[in-house]
Amino acid sequence: MDHPPALTTGTTPHRPAGPRTLHRFANPGRFLRATARVMPFLWGASILVLGVGLAWGLWFSPPDWQQGETVRIMYVHVPMAWLAMGGYTGLAVLSVMSLIWRHPLADLTARELSPVGAAATALCLVTGSLWGKPMWGTWWVWDARLTSVLVLFFLWLGHAALVRAFDDAERGARAGAILALVGIVNVPIVKFSVDWWNTLHQPASVTRLDAPGMHVDILYPLLTCALGFTLLFGTVVLARTRAAVMERRVRALQFARARREDAVPA
Repeated sequence: MDHPPALTTGTTPHRPAGPRTLHRFANPGRFLRATARVMPFLWGASILVLGVGLAWGLWFSPPDWQQGETVRIMYVHVPMAWLAMGGYTGLAVLSVMSLIWRHPLADLTARELSPVGAAATALCLVTGSLWGKPMWGTWWVWDARLTSVLVLFFLWLGHAALVRAFDDAERGARAGAILALVGIVNVPIVKFSVDWWNTLHQPASVTRLDAPGMHVDILYPLLTCALGFTLLFGTVVLARTRAAVMERRVRALQFARARREDAVPA
């Protein structure tokens, strides 16, 4: 059956020593109770912040002096790029927790994170192509930044497929964790590709050490959109993880009932 022991019995089995805070929510009941309190606030904050950011950026912010109205694509494209890289970094952290501390919720969260991360990366690629056509005159170029983001997209898809490819959930989680840790080397390549190679993609204009390379009338709605998308990203992953925990608990109860029925003599 596809269920780790810690999520079927409601207790936390012995596992290698690690930070105690990492194991507080290994108990599925405690995790569900704690997250149930914050989920309404997370959904509300996500919708509110993202609604303000998108309205600000798409309707009330000024056009760019070079890009014109095309700059509005950036209010989706840039946050998706950040989430693609930041989300994969989070996937690598979850993979470390899985491999070292055998944290069962790390396995489940990683499993539910990869489809959301793949969706964010796909949106990054699509919006980048929409921006590239009027700016570069082409939908796609095989430069370092675009190619490394495409590789990141395939890594997300590979993880999502690999963790679901085994009948044994723990084997799938271990395989996915190894893939995530191998693939993390691509994240700095994505980040620094515009600095290491000559590419059509513009260099970083927000995360610069001296000062952002854009006017505050564009920067502030961009950061608001980024916060809103980040809240939504995390809320969706948390909701998917909660659903996966509840599904496995139901399956565990069904499995236990079936075993009791089989043990009763006819």
